[in-house]
Amino acid sequence: MGQVTVLVGAQWGDEGKGKVIDVLTEGVQYIVRYQGGNNAGHTVVIGDKKYVLHLIPSGILHEGKICVIGHGVVVDPKAVIDEIELLKSQGISVEGRLKISDKAHIIFPYHNKIDELREAKRKKGKIGTTKKE
Repeated sequence: MGQVTVLVGAQWGDEGKGKVIDVLTEGVQYIVRYQGGNNAGHTVVIGDKKYVLHLIPSGILHEGKICVIGHGVVVDPKAVIDEIELLKSQGISVEGRLKISDKAHIIFPYHNKIDELREAKRKKGKIGTTKKE
């Protein structure tokens, strides 16, 4: 088995993990996202093009790389389809290069509604939900 590199965030986000992954992508075949959801994201700038990603690993921006959305990721089907369409509109093909685990957690619109209603019900200690799982 080849070398495996794992990047783990130790804060609440905004650590630059997406940028680090983008740099590490050059020397790997697979880029796997193993947790989280589309409530976060990262921006990668290549040349004069800016790409904003939320679910799909930034390795998708590099030809010939295989990207995996793993079984620990929370997937909103609409969000992933929108992201795929946005990438296509920017000339990035995901065909045959994006894999989604059949064990990934799927959320539906009612999950977001439950989140919104729970937040509205709180008197104190509101968390400022993004309404995204």
